[in-house]
Amino acid sequence: MSEDPKLKKNVRVRYAPSPTGFLHIGNAQSALFNFLFARHYHGTMVLRIEDTDTKRNVPHGEDSQIENLHWLGIDWDEGPDKPNPKYAPYHQTERQDLYHRYILQLLDKGLAYKDYATEEELTEMRDRQKASGDAPHYDGRWYGRSEADQQAAEAKGLKPSIRLHLPENHEYSWDDIIKGHVTFNSDNMGGDFIIEKSNGMPTYNFAVVIDDYLMDITDVLRGDDHIANTPKQIAVYEALGLKHPNFGHITLIYNPKTRKKLSKRDKETLQFISQYKNQGYLSEAIFNFIAFLGWSPVGEKEIFSKEELIKLYDPTRMSKSPAYFDQQKLDWTNAEYIKKLDLDDMTNRVLELVTEGQTDVAKQVEALKLPDLREFVYQICRIYQSEVHKLSEIMEKVVYYAQITKSHIDYTQLDIFDHNEVVKVLKSFEDHVKALKPDVAAPDFKEMIQAVSRDTGVKGRNLYFPLNVAFTGSHSAPEIDQVLKLYSISTIIELLEMAIKNS
Repeated sequence: MSEDPKLKKNVRVRYAPSPTGFLHIGNAQSALFNFLFARHYHGTMVLRIEDTDTKRNVPHGEDSQIENLHWLGIDWDEGPDKPNPKYAPYHQTERQDLYHRYILQLLDKGLAYKDYATEEELTEMRDRQKASGDAPHYDGRWYGRSEADQQAAEAKGLKPSIRLHLPENHEYSWDDIIKGHVTFNSDNMGGDFIIEKSNGMPTYNFAVVIDDYLMDITDVLRGDDHIANTPKQIAVYEALGLKHPNFGHITLIYNPKTRKKLSKRDKETLQFISQYKNQGYLSEAIFNFIAFLGWSPVGEKEIFSKEELIKLYDPTRMSKSPAYFDQQKLDWTNAEYIKKLDLDDMTNRVLELVTEGQTDVAKQVEALKLPDLREFVYQICRIYQSEVHKLSEIMEKVVYYAQITKSHIDYTQLDIFDHNEVVKVLKSFEDHVKALKPDVAAPDFKEMIQAVSRDTGVKGRNLYFPLNVAFTGSHSAPEIDQVLKLYSISTIIELLEMAIKNS
């Protein structure tokens, strides 16, 4: 590296999404590391919207990006919603005049030129190169062409794109924050590349240079898939006589099964942050998990608060190797965060998911129309907090227990026990329930179970196994006295009678 990162001052980084859809986990990774970088060095994080590819922009795409970044716990100091007059505007479509001003500079210096080649001509050129085994490249056919040639093309109604001319056999290199020294040769970069399209729109590799320069960006952290763009951007910086920022290319996220970059075809893995939110992953857990996709702190500790991650973040510990998406690790991380939640907070988060209704199970909970849904959810959270991996599992429990008498319970689980003893336990419990006085608002079910044990002489597994099956449908259940508090007395009696009948 060219400088000690621990001495960094006046840091300015940016996260620059395109409003083309939901926030992908790979983009969230880039945003998160830019956030950690900025906050660790007490610098500035900029949110910039790269919306020049108007055909791919989707309605509310920008709002979706911002909403999901905020949910993750990522904020910024400047952006469309926090404009700094010195650097605004923050949408590329509002910066067209700025880009064209620099295009004209390059044209005047002879470092860029107009290209009137038609798409048919370019296709024929690429086909010919492919047939001869050459790497695809622009052959420079319009470089140095006369004014007369340009006027003739204009007379035909052709609109030119603008290309940057690359010097032959020129090295473009940089000291990457993550990868170390990287070098590209101009002869292997595909030839002179377009910096302004025929419709007057700048290309990504030109607009991003102008934006980063005018916004005083000091460090650019982005995905490893951008590494081939970096020499082109450095070429623009050099042509304009500008100093380029520091670059760091973050390892991509890979599928551990295919050993390939995570793609939208990987159906086993959720792709978008909104999907994780809707499934009941906690934002704190996702933040923690993504931070370990391409970086690791010193030591073995794996659960960190956002504040701890900001303090510990060290770009020299960014990984050069692929980051493999470990679903089991994510579920474990989320479960650890759930265990630490205050029960009221946990309940509120579940109810928020129900209200938003973005999943089938959330809609099912809403459709139950429970008179005191909050209390029911609270009790489910209290019972299962230490067992679930995501909040959608709490919603599944709510649906199950709210409709327990309509559920298919496998009573064959009881076949391993003595039939008469099972019936004796269940009938004894039924007798105690029926003996409850009407004014008893909160029966002591734990004491009731102990009374059944005293009455029947049945203890331990032989006592609890039948009760678990009767009231939860599973022989492995949490404290059954807590589950019983979910039910009305009539429901408890109905469940007991079903179990007696089928045991």
